[in-house]
Amino acid sequence: QVQLVESGGGLVQAGGSLRLSCAASGRTFSSYAMGWFRQAPGKEREFVGSIRWSGSRTYYADSAKGRFTISRDNAKNTVYLQMNSLKPEDTAVYYCAARPDYLSAPLLSSYYYWGQGTQVTVSS
Repeated sequence: QVQLVESGGGLVQAGGSLRLSCAASGRTFSSYAMGWFRQAPGKEREFVGSIRWSGSRTYYADSAKGRFTISRDNAKNTVYLQMNSLKPEDTAVYYCAARPDYLSAPLLSSYYYWGQGTQVTVSS
């Protein structure tokens, strides 16, 4: 079992930055790949990015490439999402999730555990 708790969301102006954190409990955290997803009102949950269990490789949605960076600290059981150059269209609830490393990164169904989400609002 892995329990996930996101933090770091808030209100920021367009062009600003936020860093989200996802703290995990459970001794097996380091064996899971981690992903970030987001869901805007009235829209489906969408993939933002993912990082493999070792941190050796990351994957990003086109909307996140060049602006967002995912990292993890297995010693602290924490994964991060650094978001720069934020746009109003980035406004959403952001979720972290854990999946076995061999499953496909962008698919929601690959992820076994989910956090409760943290709200990010970007004003224009």
